[in-house]
Amino acid sequence: MARTDRAGPLLVLTAAVLWGSSGVAQELGPPGITPPSVAAFRVLLGGVLLLAVVVGLQGRQRLAEVVRDGRGPALLASIAMAGFQLGYFGGIRLTGVAVGTLVAIGSAPVAAGLLDLLRGRAPGLRWLAATLVTVVGAGLLLVPADGADAVRPAGVALALLAGASYATYTVASKGLIETGVTTTAAMAMPFVGASVVLLPTLLFVDVAWAATARGLAVIVWLGVVGIATGYTLFALGLRRIEAARATTLTLAEPLTAALLAVVVLDERLTGAALVGAALMGLGLLLSGGGRPGRAARHPDGAPPSV
Repeated sequence: MARTDRAGPLLVLTAAVLWGSSGVAQELGPPGITPPSVAAFRVLLGGVLLLAVVVGLQGRQRLAEVVRDGRGPALLASIAMAGFQLGYFGGIRLTGVAVGTLVAIGSAPVAAGLLDLLRGRAPGLRWLAATLVTVVGAGLLLVPADGADAVRPAGVALALLAGASYATYTVASKGLIETGVTTTAAMAMPFVGASVVLLPTLLFVDVAWAATARGLAVIVWLGVVGIATGYTLFALGLRRIEAARATTLTLAEPLTAALLAVVVLDERLTGAALVGAALMGLGLLLSGGGRPGRAARHPDGAPPSV
């Protein structure tokens, strides 16, 4: 049992570190790389691999049944996942990996609470406190830079779109599981659906970068390592530790993104932006979510894996 307890946190922590590398992977891509094409190729490869895992575990007939029974929530989850991918990669392209990742992750629990309000559910005082701290932190991120990398409002807006999209995904994926779909299938289906939504964007953007060795490396890293491996490790880890501990461990994702942005990409922030980033991190911790939408949990107690 002791060995299992040690393995669980390590699996979740490894998954969070892999997720945190996604933004830097895009920024290290070849010239001509675009966020829409990155998003499309990433979810296509990752979704297909996750779907193969589902088919291997449940069989094609069972998969066809869950697709039929959960097609409504699956469609909404797929659209929301596509929106998250576009907003996330577009946001970090415009305003940097550190800020883009933090805003996308930190704003999602706030958006999830707003969705609860719209559905007639009070999210509670803790959510309100987390929201106030997050809003103040986001405001400080937009303080004009002087001698440091500027935080672009358009990039922050796209990151906020990513957070809202992930919150919407959370609601839809919970509805998907309530139709009888297993957590593993609910993890794979939105990625596959999002690839269908995003593939038409490839007709309007340059995709020549994907045919280069460097471009293929980016796609493989984001699809195979970031999605297929990351979410598989996370799911395995959740079987060994409680969800609350897992969500705390996934705070390693924005930390990894920030450290890689500074060390690898030489990103710099103003003093006000650093305070804002710290406040958003505090808001994220108060919300109890380590990844976008993770404050809302599945009926089995596990946070959504996307």
